[in-house]
Order: sequence, then structure tokens, then C-alpha cells
Amino acid sequence: MFQEMENFEFSTELLPGLPEELGLECLSRLPCTAHRLASRVCHRWRDLLQSPDFYYHRKKLGYTQKVACLVLSFNGGTVNGPKKPGVSPNYGIAVFDSVSQRWDRLPVYRYPNGLPLFCHLASCEGKLVVMGGWDPVSYDPVTDVFIYDFMTQQWRQGKDMPSKRSFFAIGACLGGVFIAGGHDENKNALRSAWVYDLRKDEWSQLGEMSEERDECEGVVIEEDEFWVVSGYRTESQGQFDGSADVYGLKSGQWRRVEGVWEPGRCPRSCVGMGKDGKLVNWAELSPAVRVGACGISLGGRVLVTGSGYQGGPHGYYMVEMKEGQHSKLEKLNVPDEFSGFVQSGCYAEI
Repeated sequence: MFQEMENFEFSTELLPGLPEELGLECLSRLPCTAHRLASRVCHRWRDLLQSPDFYYHRKKLGYTQKVACLVLSFNGGTVNGPKKPGVSPNYGIAVFDSVSQRWDRLPVYRYPNGLPLFCHLASCEGKLVVMGGWDPVSYDPVTDVFIYDFMTQQWRQGKDMPSKRSFFAIGACLGGVFIAGGHDENKNALRSAWVYDLRKDEWSQLGEMSEERDECEGVVIEEDEFWVVSGYRTESQGQFDGSADVYGLKSGQWRRVEGVWEPGRCPRSCVGMGKDGKLVNWAELSPAVRVGACGISLGGRVLVTGSGYQGGPHGYYMVEMKEGQHSKLEKLNVPDEFSGFVQSGCYAEI
């Protein structure tokens, strides 16, 4: 990896008086929260810190950290408190660091009334990608793609999605964001799939899945496969299927897997992968999260949110994943501002 770092040709040393290997090691240990300030030291530091090679170098050494990124309902700071009648929730992005127990709220880009409703999140190479959803004012589907760089702490606009689609599966791996299924503007379920190249800002179409899958859920497994779980066909509205279509990132081919999900059960935001290699329904971990469950894996632990009953307060929990079993849910104390309904989420390694 250090040889890749040498692709940067500069006349100055990374750290004066130190060999390049030690200078790189020192900068690799900088916490990600210091990267923005460190990038202002000199052009070489800026280009190094913004380089994908440097990101993967830090990841290989174990210096990156996993945070949960949540599409969260905000209502004047007290989400589970009183709400004004007829006022729609205002959605934003919350970031939770399970190590420091720190909560932050990202600025919303281009939408003064909150994020597009039902937008999707994915993350790769230290960046957060927001795609699609409905305009929070007109409720019209949008094709917007926004990228947040945790290093620069700035948003930029990416190339629009190839077409309008809602409630699709999404997953990210190796610099690409994969989307599949969902439905078009006429409520027709889709079997098409695309991948967005984050570096090139380009879309490429993939082969079609075995069937249409509306309201399906995407899961990336070991940076090797993109699973599109359950969903239903146009003529089978709401009848969720028990199968999945699996895209091999190396083979570039789809394969169909039967019997991996409970038929009739909506998979949105509640599909994960257990230590035993089988799909997990986060809503089944505890009665406390049986309604509106959302799970985000953060290494060996999972952040799980949900309610015990329809209309009940939203709870936040951490659970340790063990092979063949799950430990009890550990309830988190969450600031009121961040205690609302979680629409969806993903983890980001930064």
C-alpha cells in the first residue's frame, strides 16, 4: 500500500525530518475529525488525505471508524414530544458514533424543508450518498444524488439517477453504489438494476433480476455480493416474496435464492446478516423493536431502533452479534433531538 502512496510526486517530505513511512504512519493515525483542518497544512497533505488510496490504507491498518447514519424525523428538537396537527415530519441525517456515544446532525443539502421523503442512504470510501425519494413539498419522485464527504465536511451533487424509482434496494461496495427494483412513476414494479461509480460520477446498467421487486431491501455481504431481498411484483401488490436475487460483484451475474425471507413480511430497513451467514430480521430480536425496526451493523455490534407497538415511542438499542445467538438489547440514552422515528440508515466507515 505504501508503494501506492508514492504515486504522489512532491518535493517536500510528509513530516520534515522523518522517513516517508513514518510520516505516512503518523498521518494515518489522525482521527477523521482532524482531517479537514490537517488538509489545510499544505497541498501534499490535502491531496493525500483526499486520496482513495489513503482511505484504504487507513482501513487496512484499522484506523477507520464505523458510524451509523440515520434518516431521522426531526420536529423542533423533541421528536417523541407534542407535534403540531397536520405538520409533516422534517427528515434529516443523524450520525451516531457508538464508541464515543456522540450524536451529530448533518446539514441538509438543497432542500430547506428537509430531506426527500423515503430517500435512500449508502456509503463507500468515507463518503455518504443520498439518492432518490420524494420532494417533501410536492411529493413528486426525484432523481437527485448528493454526496457528503466526511473529510471536507461538504456536500456535492452527483449525476442524477437514470430514471425515477421509489422504494428500491441499495447497497455500496468498492467505490460503487448499487440499486435495484422499486417501482416507477406509474407504480409498476421494476426488475432493472444500475451501479453508480462514485469516482467517475457515472451510471452503468446491470443485467435484470429474475423478477420485479418493489419495496425490496438491499444488503452487501463481505464486499462480494449484493443481495436484493423480497419485494413483490406489480400484480401482487403487498405480497412480499420469500426469495432474493443476488448479484456477484466479481462474476457480474445474478442468481436467485429461494426461502431466505418470511413470505408476506416487509423487509424494508430490517434485513441484516447474522454471524452464521443467514439473513436476520432485526424486528425479531425483541418485542421492543417489533414495529418500524431498523438495524445498522457497526462491526460486531448492531444499532437497532424501533417501537414496541404502533404509534409508540421509538427506542434505540445496541446488541452484540454472536454466532448462533444474540445478546440482550442494551438501551441507549439518546438526546431528545435524535430520539425520533428512523426511516432508514446505513453505516459509514470514515
